[in-house]
Amino acid sequence: MFTGIVEETGIIESIRKQGVSAMIQIGCNKVLEGTKLGDSIAVNGVCLTVVKLEKDGFWADVMTETMHRSSLSQIKAKDHVNLERAMAADGRFGGHIVSGHIDGTGSVVQIRPEENAVWYTIEAAPELLRYIVEKGSIAIDGISLTVAKVSEKNFQVSIIPHTRQETTLSEKQIGNIVNLECDIIGKYVERFVGGAKKQQESKVTEEFLQKYGFC
Repeated sequence: MFTGIVEETGIIESIRKQGVSAMIQIGCNKVLEGTKLGDSIAVNGVCLTVVKLEKDGFWADVMTETMHRSSLSQIKAKDHVNLERAMAADGRFGGHIVSGHIDGTGSVVQIRPEENAVWYTIEAAPELLRYIVEKGSIAIDGISLTVAKVSEKNFQVSIIPHTRQETTLSEKQIGNIVNLECDIIGKYVERFVGGAKKQQESKVTEEFLQKYGFC
């Protein structure tokens, strides 16, 4: 589990394509502290497993499903990425619950400065927007952020200078693709409520059939 608090930005040193899947080499420093083979590190919000450690970086496999679901299919050598180690059991919970399992991607359609903040408007598919609520949490490229506004086609977040400086948001431009992970609590609530509703509907149908002798 992650919290969406980026620890450092790393750099893509190399990419070894294997069909659609790939192995990527990431240069970094801070997230290597205490990291072992098999540990999880969120790369732009995507939970990846460390398969090789080096003095100044690590390697990770990116499978086909991850390539299709996230923006990692578009990364290039020298690109910067947000990095966060999995949360330790005794760690501080600074952001929100982030699984590292990307729901899909969005597109940056507007960047607008406002005094000391910068507004980012992200366009996303309806199946993602249904889980995004005003003042709720959203992880954008692994960054825990608060949703400021939501419409039928997009949502907006307001970014403080520190967050822009410490993450890849400062490099984003109109048209860039970003990874989105919606608040996991909302998805579970929908699942449970939907399941309960289906059970109730099934029970009503069964009672009707029994009452009128159809079963």
